[in-house]
Amino acid sequence: MEIAVVGGGIAGLALALALQQRGIACRVYEAAKQVRELGVGITLLPHGMRELTAIGLQEKLRAVAIENQESVFFNRHGQRIYGEPRGRYAGYEYPELGIHRGKLHRVLLDAAIERLGADRVVMDRQCLGVEQDEAGVTARFRDAPPARADIAIACDGVNSTVRRQFYPDERVAFTGINTWRGVTRRKPILTGRSYIRIGTIETGKIVIYPIVDHIDGTGNQLINWTTEIRMPGEPMNDWNKPGRAEDFLPVYERWRFDWLDVPELIRGADTIFEYPMVDKDPVARWTFGRVTFMGDAAHPMYPRGSQGAAQALIDARTLADELAKGGDARAALQAYEKARLEATAKIVRTNREHPPDYIIMKVDELTGGKPFAHIDDVISQDELRALSDQYKRIAGFSLRQ
Repeated sequence: MEIAVVGGGIAGLALALALQQRGIACRVYEAAKQVRELGVGITLLPHGMRELTAIGLQEKLRAVAIENQESVFFNRHGQRIYGEPRGRYAGYEYPELGIHRGKLHRVLLDAAIERLGADRVVMDRQCLGVEQDEAGVTARFRDAPPARADIAIACDGVNSTVRRQFYPDERVAFTGINTWRGVTRRKPILTGRSYIRIGTIETGKIVIYPIVDHIDGTGNQLINWTTEIRMPGEPMNDWNKPGRAEDFLPVYERWRFDWLDVPELIRGADTIFEYPMVDKDPVARWTFGRVTFMGDAAHPMYPRGSQGAAQALIDARTLADELAKGGDARAALQAYEKARLEATAKIVRTNREHPPDYIIMKVDELTGGKPFAHIDDVISQDELRALSDQYKRIAGFSLRQ
């Protein structure tokens, strides 16, 4: 059996490695002409690291990442609301890592080239669509010959060309939340291993965590940050335009705490990108004969709670396991869809309605957004822990699960 993997991002490369591990042939077709270490940070949660460990990449990733020790929540006044240990510090078997997205992609790509062979990871192949018949599927590319395979897996992201064939009228869902992301070189914040959330989308929110240690030999880290702001009446951010601090910095200008100067963090950024906060409504099916979707092409979700990458990695292992059972490949695609479609749809809905920073939203609701004298006068730590545990259960990575 020969499998065409359309897209060489996290989902596509993880699938290729999982298939190779099970003795199944595939070829990855990536639109980019070359891979460069671009972008900002990403968090690899324990259930994502479980999948990456299974394909033999944990140690290589830990060597270029930072292991998170704690997650902490603050209101926009800089007051600590709640904190909890993360990853192995919380008793999980696998670590939670903060890593530069480009470095994660590089580790996956290098492993795929080493294990599959360089001819099995084909660059500069922008997919225009797929066609299928009883015998197989043909992927067509811009300025390149078509490729024939038994099945095709669309791993080509939120704006998937392949998915658009089957859902031509579909649009991303934008509800007025825009985001800006950047990386800044500076001294460690709090423990230097802290995943920090401050504020809410209603008044401005920022998520901060380190992704590279000792970036310049002076004790600085590379700090990843992401802002989210609800902006009624404003147009959707443009994925292809570099971000400008002046477009969002006024929201955070007064966020100066004794433990962090947020405006200084933003102004010191090496680079800033802007993105819209979008997802897509869950669909009734991913699989159409010899074609199915995976990762962001299957279940685009809000980039909250670091779930996008984790769910793509679980997709990859699930589909590889189904194909490894042998038999009709089309039946394996159906079994994969049955295992993953509703599970991921639940996370898409959860990230819209009950994000992990619901803890901060709840405290703002109880305090009217004002500073508090002591958090225990507002809500107990047990109640806050229950809110955190609820999200983990729904998202599929509670410690018990």
